[in-house]
Amino acid sequence: MSRHSDKAREVLLDAAEELFALHGIDAVSNRKITEHAGTANHSAIKYHFGSRADLLRAMVQRAVGDVYAIREKLPLNSDVSALNLREQVTLYTLPLVYSFDALPKPSWRAKFLFQALLRPDLTDVLAGLVDEDFRGKDFPRRLPPELEGLPDVVISARAKILGLMLLGLCAEYEDSVNEGEQLGTWESVGYFLIDSVVGMMAAPSTSPADFMDFSQR
Repeated sequence: MSRHSDKAREVLLDAAEELFALHGIDAVSNRKITEHAGTANHSAIKYHFGSRADLLRAMVQRAVGDVYAIREKLPLNSDVSALNLREQVTLYTLPLVYSFDALPKPSWRAKFLFQALLRPDLTDVLAGLVDEDFRGKDFPRRLPPELEGLPDVVISARAKILGLMLLGLCAEYEDSVNEGEQLGTWESVGYFLIDSVVGMMAAPSTSPADFMDFSQR
């Protein structure tokens, strides 16, 4: 792919990210994206990405790639099974927060990803925000000691709730940064989220979770 074509793709991805964040994924047409990107070719999305679903996947994959690039630089043990709960949560949370901080301002990625998290058709791509080694097929054997004894369904339910909480708070903070009204820093947001996630994940389970069945979701 040529450098010009790569640039055109990036401009379209940026335009879609902003419009989806501001107006909602289903409220924005491909034509509006191409116009916002400054191209007269209203077939540009089809040319560069294929279907609209392919565009959405490319947007999420770009975000995942940025997170991976930062995660690789963290001074954490590469053997995930050797990490305690806080270290595992840090491995997931800080690169995500740092990736938002690294974006040009104003930015729209956290708000877009929060919306994408609610779409079943993007679930498998969003799972890439936690790499295969971290959530691998033998994930139950990789659980940190702090989660031992908790029912699997409780762990899954808490993880789903916390994913929404994490991206929801990041989306709100992103808005405050865009408006020049933020308090603290993205890093302080990250450590607040780490503390919150660790506390909720490790909390005791005092009631049966038989009303939840995440195997069907």
